[in-house]
Amino acid sequence: MSHSHRPFYRPVSRREMLQICKCGFGSIALSSLFGSYLSSCTTSGNDKNAAGGYGALQAIPPHFLPKAKHIIFLYMDGGVSQVDSFDPKPRLDKENGEDPFRKFKVDNTQFGEVGKILKSPWNFKQYGQSGIPVSDLFPHIATCVDDLAVVRSMVSNFPEHTNANYFLHTGSGLQGRPSMGAWINYGLGSENSNLPGYVVLDGGLIPPGGLDNFKNGFLPATFQASLLKAGVQPMANINPLDSISGLQEEKLSFLNERDQVLMAGQEADDIEAAIKNYELAYKMQSSVPELTEFTSESAATKELYGLNSPDPNTRNYGAQCLLARRLVERGVRFIELTCPSIGGLDRWDQHANLKMGHELNAHAVDQPIAGLLKDLKVRGLLDETLVVWTGEFGRTPFAQGNDGRDHNPSAFSMWMAGGGVKGGTIFGKTDEYGYRVVENPVTIHDLHATMLHLLGMDHKQLTFGFGGRDFRLTDVHGNIVTDILA
Repeated sequence: MSHSHRPFYRPVSRREMLQICKCGFGSIALSSLFGSYLSSCTTSGNDKNAAGGYGALQAIPPHFLPKAKHIIFLYMDGGVSQVDSFDPKPRLDKENGEDPFRKFKVDNTQFGEVGKILKSPWNFKQYGQSGIPVSDLFPHIATCVDDLAVVRSMVSNFPEHTNANYFLHTGSGLQGRPSMGAWINYGLGSENSNLPGYVVLDGGLIPPGGLDNFKNGFLPATFQASLLKAGVQPMANINPLDSISGLQEEKLSFLNERDQVLMAGQEADDIEAAIKNYELAYKMQSSVPELTEFTSESAATKELYGLNSPDPNTRNYGAQCLLARRLVERGVRFIELTCPSIGGLDRWDQHANLKMGHELNAHAVDQPIAGLLKDLKVRGLLDETLVVWTGEFGRTPFAQGNDGRDHNPSAFSMWMAGGGVKGGTIFGKTDEYGYRVVENPVTIHDLHATMLHLLGMDHKQLTFGFGGRDFRLTDVHGNIVTDILA
C-alpha cells in the first residue's frame, strides 16, 4: 500500500529569519541609498500616513504643491507686548495713569497686581509702501514691513508660560505631545541625510516646559529636535573621541549587529529609531563643524547679521540667524531660534521695568532678524522659506505694579514672512486698548494649520495612530488664515 506524504512546514521565528537573510543586509543598505529617490517616485502624498513607513532622512512628497520648503521659527520667549511692538493704541496715551476698572472689564491676571493704564514708552511710525506701523523697539525689522504679514488678533488658551509654551509648540497645553517641528518632519521627511530635519538653536534659554517643547512625543524618535549652538562646540561629542582610525566605525558596526539581534526578539520600532540616530550622529560629525564655521561668510554678511555688534547678545542672536540661513541652504525643514540669555532679564517676561527689559531684548534680536530676512531675499531663499515671529501670548495694556505688564492670552501680535505669505498685510484687530481681539481671531491651531498648508500639507490628513485613535497637530480644530496668503 502506497502512502502519499505531505510536506511539513514549520513557522520560522524572526531570529531565524534574520540569520537566514543576513547576507541580504548589504543589498538593503544599498537600497537605502536610493530611498529618497524611490519614495519620491512611488509614494502618494495623499496618503494621510505616508510618512509612517519612511525614515526621517527621506524626502516625502507633500499633499499638494507647497509654497514653502522650510520654516524658520523665531520664538520670542516670555511674551512680547503687542501694544509696544506692532499694535499701536493711541487711547493708552490719552488715558495713561487712569483706573482700568473704570474703563473695561478686567480679567483675572497671573499675579493679580493690576495697576493703572500704561501707555507705550515707545513711539510708532509707519514704514514701507504698506505703511505698517512699528514701534521704535524694532527700527531694523521696520525696514522689512513690506515682506511681513502682521497678525494682530492672536489668542491663546493659557495664561501661564509652561502650558502656553506646550500649546504653541505642540498644539496641546499638556506635556508629552509631538512638537510642530516633529510633525512637519514626520509629514515631509528631510532633504539632507547628513543633518537632522528638525533643529533647535540654543541661544542660552530653553523655554519654560523644557525640552518637551521640542520632543517627538508618540511619533518615532527620529523626528525629535536636535539642539545646536553657533560656535566652535555646537553640540556635545561632535568631534570623534576615538583617535585610532577606524575604531569608531568598528564600534558602530558592532552596535548594529547587536541591534539586529534585539530586533529579532522584540518590537523593532524603537531599535530602528536608535539605529537611525546612531547613523545620523556619525554623519553629523563631518557635516556640523563645517556648518557652524563662518569663515567663508563675507565681512558684509557678518555686519548685516550684527556679528560685529558691541552687544554680545546681538552677536549671539546674529549667529543663530546666520546659522538658520545656512541650515536652510542645506535642506533642513524646521529651525527654531531661542532667545539669548541676557543678564538680569527673564526673557521678554517683563512684569516690572518694561522699558529696560523690552529694549534689551529688542536690541538683541532686531538687527539679526532684519539681516536674516534681507539675506534670504537677496539669495532667492525667502520665497521658499516661511519665517514666523511670535511669543506664546501677549501682555496687558495696564501696568503690573508701576512699570511692568502681566500676561495676556486674550490678544497678541505675530508676523509671518516669506514662502506663500502676502507681504505688507495687517490682519485682525484688537479693541481700543489692545486688550481683547474684536475682529478675526486667530488661534494657535489656525497658525499651525496655516504653516502646514504653506508647506503643502493638509492639516486634517497629517495624522498618526496612537492609543486607539488618530492624532494630528491641530487636534480637531484649525482653519487656514487665507487672507494673509499670497
